[in-house]
Amino acid sequence: MFISVLELFKIGIGPSSSHTLGPMVAARQFLASLDHDGRIQQLAAPRIRCTLKGSLAFTGKGHSTDRAIALGLHGYEPTQLLERDIDALVTELWQADSVSIGDNVRVGFDPSKDIIFDTGEPLPEHPNGMIFDLVDDHGDAILSKIFFSIGGGFIVTGDEIGSLEAPLKMESATACTYPFDSATTMLSMAEQNNKSIAAMKTVNELDYISVEQLQHGLDAIWASMCACIEKGLIADGVLPGGLNVSRRAGNLYKQLQQDAAGVTVNDWLCAYAMAVNEENAAGNMVVTAPTNGAAGIIPAVLYYMVRHENADREKVHEFLLTAAAIGGIIKHRSSISGAEVGCQGEVGSASAMAAAGLCAIRGGTPQQVENAAEIALEHHLGMTCDPVRGLVQVPCIERNGFGAIKAFTAASLAMRGSGQHFMPLDSCIAAMKQTGLEMSHKYKETSLGGLAVSLTEC
Repeated sequence: MFISVLELFKIGIGPSSSHTLGPMVAARQFLASLDHDGRIQQLAAPRIRCTLKGSLAFTGKGHSTDRAIALGLHGYEPTQLLERDIDALVTELWQADSVSIGDNVRVGFDPSKDIIFDTGEPLPEHPNGMIFDLVDDHGDAILSKIFFSIGGGFIVTGDEIGSLEAPLKMESATACTYPFDSATTMLSMAEQNNKSIAAMKTVNELDYISVEQLQHGLDAIWASMCACIEKGLIADGVLPGGLNVSRRAGNLYKQLQQDAAGVTVNDWLCAYAMAVNEENAAGNMVVTAPTNGAAGIIPAVLYYMVRHENADREKVHEFLLTAAAIGGIIKHRSSISGAEVGCQGEVGSASAMAAAGLCAIRGGTPQQVENAAEIALEHHLGMTCDPVRGLVQVPCIERNGFGAIKAFTAASLAMRGSGQHFMPLDSCIAAMKQTGLEMSHKYKETSLGGLAVSLTEC
């Protein structure tokens, strides 16, 4: 299997990769499919209807899924919205009653009526399902397409998810120079070829794109991560959504600057990680790493290394490539979707990726890098996804700070060892998958259990 580092890390908008980015992409794809369907011009008063299922239905409001669907059906994609006033744009779209298909066809679409939050039984294939229908003036479906948002902004259709392979859009591993699909094969290839994990990942990337494309892409990802942190560190106010959660990263950062002598690495990591996830909660630009809900962990650890330990551009690239190699294995062998396996798949995966990247740029061997990833993931096993009121705020923002701290600790612990350890990363990933399968749907991004129902409001 092969997932590019430039696919695993995507520049987009908050608050959720699975509930915002994925649905936006799916809606845009459905819109494009209508442009090639001749039946649409034969209908008297066609409309588009979107039915959200499972986790998308339960927490879609808090995750802005309806906004994302409307934006996608109006032809927008995430990268077009980075400098836009999204609230103003959404207000404008909510007043429209149709969308454009091609140059001459208008199809009815009223987001307040035509987006349905169906909290009944989810689709059996995946908890994040969307059914797009083109309906006639009697409300009968003329054309239907099912999409699933499988985490990290990745989507698959109803036909694709039923394939024998894991339901991921990936290139075939056979075309890669180093086609590792597990941590075990990755370590074996690293030893046989005397190469680091980042070096093998680079060669695999260059089997598909040029050196210039890879370096430019990594630079763009890192620049966006930095911009997100730095914007979050100077922002203040209350986050949208109704919980009245105040931004804290900016005030924390000011305190750290004023009392640098008493500051620990944990303080810096929390400030940087929370800055990112406050930006995400506000619906602003963020890099999916590997999801939006866990987007602060990898940038926080890497930003600390650049700002406090003078990591250079080469180290930044090595960090991101190593992290992507680990993230690709986790996504291939389990999931990074909170709706599928709980928050262990989001914050746990991001922490493992960050730990691996940090260990690598500090000179760790491939065995130590794999150990660092395993330690970080192991200590997130069983973590539920239970956002209060369906918003990516409580406990998500603080969890990113703790995920960064665990990543830093895991890398430090692995560097103190030889790389030999009891629990292989592959076994830990398998445990995460099985735990996710056995976890109640209440704790998988539905806001039906855990913290989401434990808050007493007076």
